[in-house]
Amino acid sequence: MDDFQRGIKLTIVLVAAAFLFFTGRLAWLQIVRHDDIGSRSGSVRRIREQAPRGHFIDRNGATVLENRALYTLKIIPSELRPSSVPYLANLLEIPVDELRERVEQANDYSPFAVSTVYRDLNEFVVARISENLWRLPGVIIEIEDKRKYSELFRGTHLFGYLRNVSKAQLDTLAERGYTPDDKIGFSGLERTYEDELRGEKGARFELVNPLGMLVGKYNDGQNDVPSVKGNDLYLTIDAGLQELAEKLLRATGKSGAVVAIDPSDGGVLALCSEPDFDLDILNGKTRKKEWADIVFSPEKPLFNRAIQAVYPPGSTYKMVLAIAGLEEGVIKPEDTIFCTGGWNFGRRTFHCHGGHAHGTVNMKKAIIESCNIYFYQLMLRVGLDTWDKYGKMFGFGQREGIDLPGERRGLLPTTKYYNKRYGEGRWTKGYLVSLGIGQGELGATPLQLANYTATLGNEGTWHEPHIVRGYRDTRTGIYVPVPHESRTLPVSKETFKIIKESMQGVVNNKEGTGTLAQVAGVTVAGKTGTAQNPHGKDHAWFICFAPVDHPKIAIAVLVENAGFGGSISAPIAREMMNYYLVEKNKPQQGNVGVKAVAKVKALNDSLSAGKPPQPASSAPDSTGTAPQDGQESAD
Repeated sequence: MDDFQRGIKLTIVLVAAAFLFFTGRLAWLQIVRHDDIGSRSGSVRRIREQAPRGHFIDRNGATVLENRALYTLKIIPSELRPSSVPYLANLLEIPVDELRERVEQANDYSPFAVSTVYRDLNEFVVARISENLWRLPGVIIEIEDKRKYSELFRGTHLFGYLRNVSKAQLDTLAERGYTPDDKIGFSGLERTYEDELRGEKGARFELVNPLGMLVGKYNDGQNDVPSVKGNDLYLTIDAGLQELAEKLLRATGKSGAVVAIDPSDGGVLALCSEPDFDLDILNGKTRKKEWADIVFSPEKPLFNRAIQAVYPPGSTYKMVLAIAGLEEGVIKPEDTIFCTGGWNFGRRTFHCHGGHAHGTVNMKKAIIESCNIYFYQLMLRVGLDTWDKYGKMFGFGQREGIDLPGERRGLLPTTKYYNKRYGEGRWTKGYLVSLGIGQGELGATPLQLANYTATLGNEGTWHEPHIVRGYRDTRTGIYVPVPHESRTLPVSKETFKIIKESMQGVVNNKEGTGTLAQVAGVTVAGKTGTAQNPHGKDHAWFICFAPVDHPKIAIAVLVENAGFGGSISAPIAREMMNYYLVEKNKPQQGNVGVKAVAKVKALNDSLSAGKPPQPASSAPDSTGTAPQDGQESAD
């Protein structure tokens, strides 16, 4: 019994000793060695690092879109204390409810994933939060990138903008590595070339203690995976010409579009649509009030008129009909009609613009002076199916294939179209007369008119218009060209020669409708046009290419509600040609754009006051005289 009691006592002593030992050890670890042990225990946290997006570089080597630092606040919902939310909201200077909503959204996606709750922190907020990170477990400040746009021009509809990946998009994009944290190209080149621009995410591994506090890099950063910057895009755009085009169009105070193309390869030299908007509104943190103003604006600044707006091309389309007539042997260039200013067909009288009588007219004179009567009659001789065939050759009624999203086909009426719309046998040749002068159901985009003009200039080689000519692969450093389609039209050189001489007369002949497009020392070929507008003043077209023998630039200008192409659209094209072909290579030409814009603005002001442009052509298209009731408005 004594032995048994002694054993019990010994056991009690040993247990007590062990208990005291572990209690002391625990107290020593938790109190004496708290800081040291706490810093070395915990877990490894992986932070995904966004890759910088690729840059945009213009045809002359100037970087027109790059990146700049963006401070972003991220959280790990499972580590963020609910009690920290009001304090963090105070540091951010935003409503507590707004931050709670963002935290809940992040938690719904994943409690353990790093999620962005606030972008574009200013330096003062960054400093405040950084000083208090020790009391904000689960809060991370990251340095990422946002876009830095050109100081020369906006490029709104060229560049496009980024938006957060939506929940609907995640269903298909998650497998490609996208998360709610990411932004994705939503419009413009940002969208078309998203796969090239986005790069590859990296990963950073960090040690955190049990409280979620950052301790340091895991394994001294040896396991980190660096991000790979997106590929740089090399553009066909000329930054100086783009700047000038935007300023000239904006100076009119009207909506419209300008497209300039290199006829040798289809590269777009400039493309702008007015009105536009400042892309910085959507850069980093969206400025909601300004964005709402854009979305609900009746002027529709989100609408890219260069590729999405469809208008009747008016007299700019007459060369398609002329080519069809010549190639099919329906007419010879020397064949004439007599224009009295009016022509009766069926029960209707069709007029030349302003009722102007042109007298004896052959093909060249009909194009130079824009005689409608000549083309009314030619349309009936050529016929709808043949006219349609040649329209398709030049790309009308179909997408040109430019590397921008949202391009529209326009409308090229066919026999099938009329049968469907009016019923087979229920429409007559009278429906075709207006098509001869580019009116009626015919509709084209400024891009289609520009590329058609380029094809006329290079005498029959249709190139797919494009803005990106290639990219530099970031991993290899190798330049990779982007292929683009080309085709040769089955039209003779003799026919193109007649058309080009006629278009040259439009600009250089004193009776021509486009004399305001003359450029000293440069041979210019052009054509004016008027797009009928049932809601107000007609829209003004002008197309041109130069120099005539070896064109380096082709331009289409559309100004809405401006009346006549020779009055306001032609001067815009003139200043662009003068810059690109004459002034660009001269030294000390920094004020060229300012002078050009001032001239166009003064011209627009004089037209608004009812004064004719100076110098003015004697042709009706350049006088500013509005068409009378019952007269065709094509010039």
